[in-house]
Amino acid sequence: MVRGKTQIKRIENATSRQVTFSKRRSGLLKKAFELSVLCDAEVSLMVFSQKGKLYEFSSSSTNKTIERYQKNDKNLRHDKILLEQTTEHLKEEVATMSRKLELLENSKRRILGEDLDTCSIDELEKVEEQLDRSLRNIRARKNQLLREQIALLNDEEKVLMEKNAELRKKYEVRPLPLFIDRQEEEHLQRQTMDVETHLFIGPPERRSSH
Repeated sequence: MVRGKTQIKRIENATSRQVTFSKRRSGLLKKAFELSVLCDAEVSLMVFSQKGKLYEFSSSSTNKTIERYQKNDKNLRHDKILLEQTTEHLKEEVATMSRKLELLENSKRRILGEDLDTCSIDELEKVEEQLDRSLRNIRARKNQLLREQIALLNDEEKVLMEKNAELRKKYEVRPLPLFIDRQEEEHLQRQTMDVETHLFIGPPERRSSH
């Protein structure tokens, strides 16, 4: 005969309820014993009947197991409280960061000239001041970079001039003057104009020898 599935609910018949209690209590105590032996576990089991009668099993001292449970339960409650506090703190941090992010997004849009319709005069003046500070910082940084580039180019020019001087000295090349003396130029022109030239058109004269 196939046994039907027992519904998990209170058995109304008192006799059947008592028989079921006795059978399942014995099976439960047996399972507790097997668990303690097979797995080397510390097991303590207490069962009170409907009339208040105690049935128990303990692989060790029941009081010792209860003390251990209370200590462990205290640690668990402490860890739970700590976890709840940490979680609450993290929630507050997330909310704070969300508010800061929203403010930054609003500030970014206003700097870009967006969403200005809802801004008051004071808010617009603050945005303008912020833009002025940004421009000053940008220009200062730009000037610094330009000065650094100029200094670098000056250093490179100095190195090239030194190399050029070394090459001229090595090959004995007279350096060309960078600037022409105006007086010297006029003196050369006068010397050129003072040179006598004789121009003769016709056959060459024959000179008799004596």
